[in-house]
Amino acid sequence: MPGDKVYIVGVAPEGVSSLGPEARRLVDRADLVFGGSRLLDMFPSLAGEKITISKNLDKVTDTIKSNLGRKRIVVLASGDPNFYGIASYLTAKLGRDTVEVVPNVSAMQIAFARIKESWEDAALVSVHGRPIEDIVGTVRSNHKIGIFTGDEHTPGEIARVLLENGVDGYRAYVCQNLGEKDEAVIKTDLPGLRERNFAPLNTVILLKDQPKGLTRPSRPRYLGIPDEEFQQRRPKEGLITKQEVRAVSLAKMRLGEESILWDIGAGSGAVSIEASFLARKGRIYAIEKNDTDVAIIKKNIRKFRAANVTVVPTFAPDNLDKLPDPTAVFIGGSGGRMEEILDLVCRRLKPGGRIVINIVALENLTAAVKALRARGFNPDVTLVNAARSTNVMELTRLEALNPVFVVTGVPASSLAR
Repeated sequence: MPGDKVYIVGVAPEGVSSLGPEARRLVDRADLVFGGSRLLDMFPSLAGEKITISKNLDKVTDTIKSNLGRKRIVVLASGDPNFYGIASYLTAKLGRDTVEVVPNVSAMQIAFARIKESWEDAALVSVHGRPIEDIVGTVRSNHKIGIFTGDEHTPGEIARVLLENGVDGYRAYVCQNLGEKDEAVIKTDLPGLRERNFAPLNTVILLKDQPKGLTRPSRPRYLGIPDEEFQQRRPKEGLITKQEVRAVSLAKMRLGEESILWDIGAGSGAVSIEASFLARKGRIYAIEKNDTDVAIIKKNIRKFRAANVTVVPTFAPDNLDKLPDPTAVFIGGSGGRMEEILDLVCRRLKPGGRIVINIVALENLTAAVKALRARGFNPDVTLVNAARSTNVMELTRLEALNPVFVVTGVPASSLAR
């Protein structure tokens, strides 16, 4: 067992008996053994020094670094250390050549075995140390979900958040104290899950009540939702980014699964809603100053169940300092504050990000192009000039929509690379 390696050893709920001969040898011969208090208690007769891991990961990392090459080091982890475990953290801090991972059976595997369900088609997530709201979209779009819980994000809290976001119709299984004498599997539904208390050590599995393939998607899976599907303040006056312009604008944003979008001047929220389909693991911030429109955006969020859209009621660029840096910014309306908005978003935009602006007036187009160039961005301009068919008596004619300039700003530095 070389002293220049850190061995991360997975321990199944059964404890010591779950280790293979090689893993057991590594633990028994270690000079320093790190782990959570529950895992360390499983090894009462260790000769090496035990060091508890709690919320002291920085200190643990420093201790490991200072003892590399001098002492034999083992880190105990629950189940598979690479599955929502400590392995990714230590690998990033110590380097891949320093770390060796010895996996074991995950509590998630055991939980699915206990309820006699396959798990190759399950969505697997964790709320341990993560925002609980992030799982809403995952649960909504899957029929089978395994969830690692946390001290703060209990099964009851998970159920509360899901129900408040209109998610229901799932059977819920709580597998608690797996491998212990008081192991239990509790079956209920989301309302029942919300009302009960469970042992702190648990894993949650949700199964959609309806058979797979028979459920209707809870929200559209395509881009270009018809304008009339959205609630609008003044639909006849076009207070919405039109379907055709919306599609081009979203294409220019180049959103990924985990993108963060600021939608400034969100209006009805149509761009935010459709962006949420593309950035399903990301966050969309619908920024709107008009109180009536804020209420309409919230209605559209509920209708399309866009759980990863957050409404920010403010007059941009005011009060945006607490939002995470965006990977894309869409400006549908500036309220006459374009220069101020660009000052902020050009500074906050993540490397490789994009700014997309919808403009109608020629004077504003010229000003936006100049403003982007002045801030080190290369502007690209696309004119969307669309017309829709309409019936006149027994004939069909085309009715033009207002032309819209779609201006895309990309940092000149990123193009140089």
